[in-house]
Amino acid sequence: MNNKVIAYIGILGVGLFAVTAIVGGFLIDDYSVLSQYISESFAIDTEYGWFLQTFGYIPSGILIMFFCFRTVNFFPDLKSIKVGFYGLGIFYGLGTILVGIFPCDTGCNVKLIDPSIAQLIHNAMAALTYIFVPICIIGIGLGLKQFPNYNRLFRIAMTSGVISAFFIFILLANPESELRGLLQRIIESIFIIWIVSCALNIMKHVATKGNEETQLH
Repeated sequence: MNNKVIAYIGILGVGLFAVTAIVGGFLIDDYSVLSQYISESFAIDTEYGWFLQTFGYIPSGILIMFFCFRTVNFFPDLKSIKVGFYGLGIFYGLGTILVGIFPCDTGCNVKLIDPSIAQLIHNAMAALTYIFVPICIIGIGLGLKQFPNYNRLFRIAMTSGVISAFFIFILLANPESELRGLLQRIIESIFIIWIVSCALNIMKHVATKGNEETQLH
């Protein structure tokens, strides 16, 4: 499978995620993108939740996971880069799949009052995603720093990792914030920008990989 196909899969994966999140908000009356989590649009009691899960989040997670696992073949062969992309595949790709399979309770049950098993799994995967995805992105960035032709992607990685970690800290510090929906959408947008940046990079610069590795050694 060539670099362009892999790149398109990554863009399609995050694009499907974004579209599903937008559509989900329109399917619920009085839904607020500022104060409600994305997950509330496909909670257990929502009419179209199954549709968003089956045709949106689950396939999106599959595409993202596949992209991240295959992307390592198009970047310099460095441990931090490989671990970073595999981590993204697990915590962002697989995490999105599991969050889609196990929807949250009504209102996402932020206070965890008599939560369902699905809610507990949902929360655990969401927490792992938001804790480890910024770390994985920063790890990739630090690896790319050693290769001159990846300077731009290195800067995007560090910026994305640090800024997303900042907003995640704010969100986790107060999960009941009236702006929790906005904070989550900022975080997800940063993740999407990172994936798209990687996809565009492997389309444009895959041919330089061998030369850069030669320069490093």
